Amino acid sequence: MNSDQLKGQWKEMKGKVKSQWGKLTDDDITRIDGDKEQLIGKIQQEYGKTREEAEQEVDKYLRA
Repeated sequence: MNSDQLKGQWKEMKGKVKSQWGKLTDDDITRIDGDKEQLIGKIQQEYGKTREEAEQEVDKYLRA
């Protein structure tokens, strides 16, 4: 799934994203609004991961 697809399907995916990354708040999910870069950044911040680790996690999640 590319960034445009993520943005287009964000409303349907919000609950699943929240389940995957439970530290993200509803406000975080709303602010991210399907922006892959913001999702990666927020995962980095909340989970103390490197950018590469967070990006790999997001990419793996989006492929599933």
